[in-house]
Amino acid sequence: MILNSISRGKTQSVYTSCLSSFLWHSLAFGISGRSLSNSVINLGIRDQCADALSQLGFEYEVLAEQEGDAALGNGGLARLSACQMDSLATLDYPAWGYGLRYQYGLFRQVILDGFQHEQPDYWLNFGNPWEIERVHVSYPVKFYGTVEEETLNGKSCQVWLPGETVEAVAYDNPIPGYGTRNTINLRLWAAKPDGQYDMESYNTGDYINAVVNRQRAETISSVLYPDDRSHQGKELRLKQHYFFVSASLQDIIRRFKDGHNNFDDFPEKIALQLNDTHPSLAVVEVMRVLVDEEHLGWDQAWNIVCKIFSFTTHTVLPEALEKIPVDLLGSLLPRHLQIIYDINFNFMEELKKRIGLDFNRLSQMSIVEEGAVKSIRMANLSIVCSHTVNGVSRMHSELLKTRVFKDFYELWPHKFQYKTNGVTQRRWIVVSNPSLCALISKWLGTEAWIRDIDLLIGLQEFAADADLHQEWKMVRKVNKMRLAEYIEAMSGVKVSLDAMFDVQIKRIHEYKRQLLNILSIIHRYDCIKNMEKTQRRKVVPRVCIVGGKAAPGYEVAKKIIKLCHAVAEKINNDADVGDLLKLIFVPDYNVSVAELVIPGADLSQHISTAGHEASGTGCMKFLMNGCLLLATADGSTVEIIEEIGEENMFLFGAKVHEVPALREKSSDDKAPLQFSRVVRMVRDGHFGFKDYFKSLCDGVEGDSDFYLLGSDFASYLEAQAAADKAFVDQEKWTQMSILSTAGSGRFSSDRTVEDYAETTWGIEPCTCPS
Repeated sequence: MILNSISRGKTQSVYTSCLSSFLWHSLAFGISGRSLSNSVINLGIRDQCADALSQLGFEYEVLAEQEGDAALGNGGLARLSACQMDSLATLDYPAWGYGLRYQYGLFRQVILDGFQHEQPDYWLNFGNPWEIERVHVSYPVKFYGTVEEETLNGKSCQVWLPGETVEAVAYDNPIPGYGTRNTINLRLWAAKPDGQYDMESYNTGDYINAVVNRQRAETISSVLYPDDRSHQGKELRLKQHYFFVSASLQDIIRRFKDGHNNFDDFPEKIALQLNDTHPSLAVVEVMRVLVDEEHLGWDQAWNIVCKIFSFTTHTVLPEALEKIPVDLLGSLLPRHLQIIYDINFNFMEELKKRIGLDFNRLSQMSIVEEGAVKSIRMANLSIVCSHTVNGVSRMHSELLKTRVFKDFYELWPHKFQYKTNGVTQRRWIVVSNPSLCALISKWLGTEAWIRDIDLLIGLQEFAADADLHQEWKMVRKVNKMRLAEYIEAMSGVKVSLDAMFDVQIKRIHEYKRQLLNILSIIHRYDCIKNMEKTQRRKVVPRVCIVGGKAAPGYEVAKKIIKLCHAVAEKINNDADVGDLLKLIFVPDYNVSVAELVIPGADLSQHISTAGHEASGTGCMKFLMNGCLLLATADGSTVEIIEEIGEENMFLFGAKVHEVPALREKSSDDKAPLQFSRVVRMVRDGHFGFKDYFKSLCDGVEGDSDFYLLGSDFASYLEAQAAADKAFVDQEKWTQMSILSTAGSGRFSSDRTVEDYAETTWGIEPCTCPS
């Protein structure tokens, strides 16, 4: 989770807060990666730091690699928040970030005999040198209990009597901007037992209860992404949500009250951005604080709430929207459930006046979902309470309007916008690919592109220059050498630098279609095995690299990982194939590994079934580094096509509007013979584990092929063949690579943050005085 506080206006005495949460997907990234490299570059002291270390007998590069990744985040969304924090600091927006200080990360992925095993990520074992513990900054966070009605100044009011209280203790981490004096702060909350009750237990000799209370409190910030298949797991996740929201809002409101005493000024100073639905309880918490603690009237409090909240959703499918069981919410946060019911009643009454007694539509739009398990629809709550709702790519926004939130769009079309996600070039070129950074600066004649990435378009002028081609290929070769050395050290497999390094690294999920990639690798292997030796000389050698984590309870994803290893075992040890084809699985993929893999990749695959990827930021990182994309027209890829042209990437597969019809087609018309053959090879045990992979095969054949692997297989093979043909012509490939980097400026998080600042938050930069 992360919450950003940004100053609105031109003075640093005014605070705006942007609330965001990036949790609950399966691929664990350290939210910011290593801090040392990024910090010394942003501060402009990288060379001085290296010189000083050299005088002490140390190498800067060796020292930097000793730092572990901060296990604060989860998946591309987590890394997105880190990019946005970097951009907020660099663009001089006075900002605070908030998050949870997890004792353990999501999990450390260990591969044993090709199977994923999860181990705790002990990222804090040796401490965190970047943080400052603020023991004097702590807030009580309450759970459980009852709600009673009392009379105050002649008015009836609700009083929450909690059954459990824990303390949120602050830990601060600085985030410096690039080329600016601005440094913003990431404040992380750790859960501790309430000191009063802890001491009472010790004083009365109840040591066991004191220990139990401490463990129960600290569990809240103990593990990132607790398994929610059990009631206890669901409750712990909800506790984490509210713990984060409550502590952060108490800090924000405290800062506001330090300089203001009239909550009518709150919307002028505060903007809260709900990034997906996990922090949506912030809406209810602000209402509770304003009504129950600040004693504002309901209408006044509601007017404030509707002015300060905006909502970003990353969801594509309606069935994936978050819901919280009423029984669970009522037990853990009884007062909040009451407020949600009141919000929903008022909304339903207003809606009846707008659309009449259309009970089907009223039921769909209600915040409360009736059914076997009565639940709260957190997305509906967020939309009702927000002044702006945005998707994270243009295609995603259209899906929100026409599919996911169609009824709400028809009711409030003015609320809906889109903000295409972006990544920071400071991390993904300057830090991870310093050779390319130096080359770009040399040919553009300036380093100004590091802050103004639109200047990268200037590379188009030199895209056909032979001298740039030679230097560009040398940079890419050095990066491939680094990656090849890592692969050999990690897996023992020696790979050829002449091969195309073909990469797919992202969390393992059926819609991201790692299985499609693996089945095409089997097809390539099968073709090579059935070739005459003289024909094999025409084959473009490939090193196929796959990386990512499967959620602990996601059995299909775990079987895909096992299949990848089983196929790799067969291919990598086949003397007939040799260097023509290798398959490598990168274990425990994280930011630091990405900084090695992305600069060394020739081809990057982003092959989700069209209409299932909200945005996708991985493709942007590869694009910036001059890697060519093999992709479906999904998420932000559609906008990448507009920037660099179809001729500079390899597109395939069904379009969004074609997917529903393809799912309705007869199973006999879906899959080509090549697809049926490779699936049969897996089913017949060609790679071992015949029974184990049976369900994988069943899931992609006939009418079970929901993600259209069979339908897209022929088109996918054509795109792969086009990539082979282009790779043979190295001059063409290099020109496409240069044009990819040149066209990546639109996908910087600097542009995303400026867009939010201008059209959603209403804030301006605040330059720190020298």
